[in-house]
Amino acid sequence: MSSIRVLVGTKKGAFILTADGQRTKWTVSGPHFAGWEIYHLKGSPADPNRIFASQSSGWFGQIIQRSDDGGKTWNTPGSSPEDLKGPGGFPQGESNKFVYDGEAGTHKWYDGTQHPWEFKRVWHLEPSLSDPNTVYAGVEDAAIFKSADGGKTWKELPGLRQAKGNLWQPGAGGMAVHTIILDRKNVNRIYVAISAAGAFRSDDGGVTWKPINRGLKSQFELPDPDAEVGHCVHRIAMHPSRPDVLFMQKHWDVMRTDNGGGQWTEVSGNLPSDFGFPIDVHAHEPETIFVVPIKSDAEHYPPEGKLRVYRSKSGGNEWEPLTRGLPQQDCYVNVLRDAMAVDSLEPCGVYFGTTGGQVYVSADGGDSWNAIVRDLPAVLSVEVQMLP
Repeated sequence: MSSIRVLVGTKKGAFILTADGQRTKWTVSGPHFAGWEIYHLKGSPADPNRIFASQSSGWFGQIIQRSDDGGKTWNTPGSSPEDLKGPGGFPQGESNKFVYDGEAGTHKWYDGTQHPWEFKRVWHLEPSLSDPNTVYAGVEDAAIFKSADGGKTWKELPGLRQAKGNLWQPGAGGMAVHTIILDRKNVNRIYVAISAAGAFRSDDGGVTWKPINRGLKSQFELPDPDAEVGHCVHRIAMHPSRPDVLFMQKHWDVMRTDNGGGQWTEVSGNLPSDFGFPIDVHAHEPETIFVVPIKSDAEHYPPEGKLRVYRSKSGGNEWEPLTRGLPQQDCYVNVLRDAMAVDSLEPCGVYFGTTGGQVYVSADGGDSWNAIVRDLPAVLSVEVQMLP
């Protein structure tokens, strides 16, 4: 029977949770990189022992970490410990250099003026589906980088910022590439989502990009209802068998497209709030999707203080609350955009982490929930690996 590895990034370190296919007894390893913000960890589909992690600190900066033994040990690719002891203790080394290609130029700032692009941190790491040495990084200020040598060196794919990047503007959480989706059926197709800029697609391996935001409405943020860029997309998700069908949790509205982003339609339906951050798709049912509504953009907690995952088995519009095993009173946590994942067992397992430090699992497609752990630091990301 397959086993499960759940990779959890938190405000104060990384944790690795493991169980057999029954998903009832869990072993917790960590904290790895204690005290550091771990924005994201993700394992390579081509080599389950290889895991990439984004380690960040407002004081010491950005460090890329890699494990080649399933998280038992870690190293900074291509760097020695001395390479990390730069002036003032800031990390040096090739693996930590994210340099925008050419003249970086400017983008909109909060007040509408132009502001220079400045690298801050890596939000998301997306390993190649077939090559353990290739990995993409989504960064703040918004850009996508690629490494072909296991994270030792990084090169920007500058075509993304050429897709009207001068009009992108940060939202309350900054401006970052936080979602990267690789198409299993077409190696040249990549989707990304950017907070306060929108969704974009490349059909040539990341050389050129086009905005795919038609049908999105952002009446509070954008006065132009037909604006190509500027939409605050919180997360997009795709089932591997249907790469033209995408689901989106936006800053207000749950959306879907059936033509690769050519046109989006709203599928919020009977949700108690259409504001939230994560969205994911059932591993075996491409029309079954999960979201976690929160009250509003000002009140980041569940409506009525009841933690509810909502499931649609019809691809949207008709939603049901999933509450069994989740707190239904006095619960005021949030679930962030990268903090939900699914496994491919039968029945499908669904996982999410909260800003209160809980990581929940449902081993029956969302019908019931149990907490794997309850007292971690605030959870930033959750990813799942299937192990033989």
